[in-house]
Amino acid sequence: MVTPENSLLQSYRYNHADSYKQVFVSNRTDLNSTTVGKLFFSSGPKWMERLFTLRNRVVKVFGLKTSGDMKTRDEQLKHFQCKPGEQLGLFRVFDKNEKEVIIGEDDKHLNFRVSLLLHDPNALKKELIITTIVQFNNRFGRIYFALIKPFHTAVVRSMVKGIIRELQV
Repeated sequence: MVTPENSLLQSYRYNHADSYKQVFVSNRTDLNSTTVGKLFFSSGPKWMERLFTLRNRVVKVFGLKTSGDMKTRDEQLKHFQCKPGEQLGLFRVFDKNEKEVIIGEDDKHLNFRVSLLLHDPNALKKELIITTIVQFNNRFGRIYFALIKPFHTAVVRSMVKGIIRELQV
């Protein structure tokens, strides 16, 4: 599976795609794409914040977009509604329906989208799929992504676990 069937990502072009799926059990019936979208920004481990701070310092030299101050992100998250057009740090909400939210950003080297898709949100057994697609805009984008791909993989896998840990409560 690269991009899930029925995903909003089906209409996007990309050079790279990866997808991570986790099935979990939860009695919660109030789950939707907004819940998952907000958890994406609040359930990551502390090492991830340090990694993004380092990334911001390095890419700033190359004139790439950064996620801004991690301390102000917590304040922004309180008011975040996960609506198309909203921005939180480096991530802008591009599209959304009841089960899925698409976040990402466009930059001079590459464009990326992250799909947070929650299948069967009202069932006892649920499925969370996080899919990332990347469109390279130039050679630097390919080189950049090749360098960060191992970190990307670790971050996304950790994000899936963190989000599910919160959803199972």
